[in-house]
Amino acid sequence: MFLLLSFFIFFSGLLSLILVRKHYLMSLLSLEFFIISIYFMIYFFFFFFYDFYFLIIYLVLGVCEGVLGLSLLVFLVRSFSSDYVDSLVMC
Repeated sequence: MFLLLSFFIFFSGLLSLILVRKHYLMSLLSLEFFIISIYFMIYFFFFFFYDFYFLIIYLVLGVCEGVLGLSLLVFLVRSFSSDYVDSLVMC
């Protein structure tokens, strides 16, 4: 049941990332769906082996990714007054 739910969350995050790529905040939420679904998959895998230390490391990296994304969002809003991905220049 957990595995089916995590696959559903993964594919709904993928679908929302494909459909809503214009806003930076919606892209961040889609990436957080990926983090949550992969966390559920890893939890289901490590449930049988009783080794949950990797889950804590994974959660710390997921939180760091979220904080970095939100700081980039604040930078975009303060610099360009919008959260559109088109205003983010990569080169």
